[in-house]
Amino acid sequence: MNLQLTGHHVEITPSIRDYVLTKLERINRHFEQVIDVSVIMSVQKLDQTIEATVHLSGKDIHVAVHDADMYAAIDGLVDKLDRQIIRHKEKFQENRHGGGIKRAGD
Repeated sequence: MNLQLTGHHVEITPSIRDYVLTKLERINRHFEQVIDVSVIMSVQKLDQTIEATVHLSGKDIHVAVHDADMYAAIDGLVDKLDRQIIRHKEKFQENRHGGGIKRAGD
């Protein structure tokens, strides 16, 4: 997984970089086919914003979170990404295995 971490009006400290890396490992545990992740952190007055674009095989997932604290925004971002990646993985497995819901009488 390639990670690109960018800051707009905020300095990316080693502690923030390590925190983001440890949180994004959770995504790799659920879906190993993550190609690259682009994270943009920005600050406007008291609003901390973090956006992430995850490039998967066959799909790009984009998530943005606003919070007063950057660490809380990172946590919220990873939670949203985790839910969307799990949903994508389930759809991917259904399509791959010819699954789908079988109705009564079919």
